[in-house]
Amino acid sequence: MTSGGDAPGMNACVRAVVRSGIAAGANVLGIRRGFTGLMNNDIIEMDSRSVGGIIRQGGTMLMSARAPEFATDEGQQRALETLAAWGVEGVVVIGGDGSLHGALALHQQGMPVIGVPASIDNDIGCTEMAIGVDTALNTILDAVDKIKDTASAHQRAFLIEVMGRRHGYLALMSGIVGGAELVILPNTKIDPPAIAREVRSAFLRGKPHFIIIVAEGAEMEGGESVTTMICRTIAEGGYDPRVTVLGHVQRGGSPSAFDRLLGTRFGGAAVERLLAGESGKMTALQADRIVTVDLETALQTPPQLEEDILRLAGPLAM
Repeated sequence: MTSGGDAPGMNACVRAVVRSGIAAGANVLGIRRGFTGLMNNDIIEMDSRSVGGIIRQGGTMLMSARAPEFATDEGQQRALETLAAWGVEGVVVIGGDGSLHGALALHQQGMPVIGVPASIDNDIGCTEMAIGVDTALNTILDAVDKIKDTASAHQRAFLIEVMGRRHGYLALMSGIVGGAELVILPNTKIDPPAIAREVRSAFLRGKPHFIIIVAEGAEMEGGESVTTMICRTIAEGGYDPRVTVLGHVQRGGSPSAFDRLLGTRFGGAAVERLLAGESGKMTALQADRIVTVDLETALQTPPQLEEDILRLAGPLAM
């Protein structure tokens, strides 16, 4: 199943699970619409041809949904009854934090489960990368490059808001590779007047643009939008800033080569681990190797931004 927010590369993982399972002699089923479909018996039989051509497609051919009801005992019991009726002996759950918590719940109920991290925010612990991150980052970079062209034509400040409610990976990385002058991450202290002074100083030094990448999770004390506050402060300083909120365009599109390969590697490893009798584990990328880690440990481990990359952000923006 795929669950929660979609991520480019999910289809590559589904394809790998189906074909690896069939090659190992297993019967493979697809659960449509995540945990909602599991509770409502929305299950289909899958064969090698059912996943033909999907590796290049964004989104997820199994579709997805949010399922708050699955957090209840009644919802989990309905899911287990569905799995029992189909004779399911193991489940691969592809998704982000909420989906992996659902996978852990199934494991704790006695159903063998392997989780696969898929989240464009890259906010899952114990893995260096999740499915969808690379494609989303390249989508952001393409937008930043285009916005920088028009910003330079008008010597203007632009604020570009990217996804990342709790974790600032996309903001930090896109800021560095996109040549932004400033990156604003969640849970960081923000001084709008100081930012406005830096904008003025940059233009006086002859810079043709001032690009600010803002993670959507960043906010001022009292809950005011960071983007709104900074724009107002820059405008009060005599400049005319513009705002671009990239939104869900970051989720879509054909997956990059990296995400196709990562999804394929994760899917194949998940099948291998299930057939080897493992459960309650998550596939992870560590030092370019696919490993499995304890699912509960991964969910309890906060993702961290690398200190050496954080140190780079300042000097590169000069």
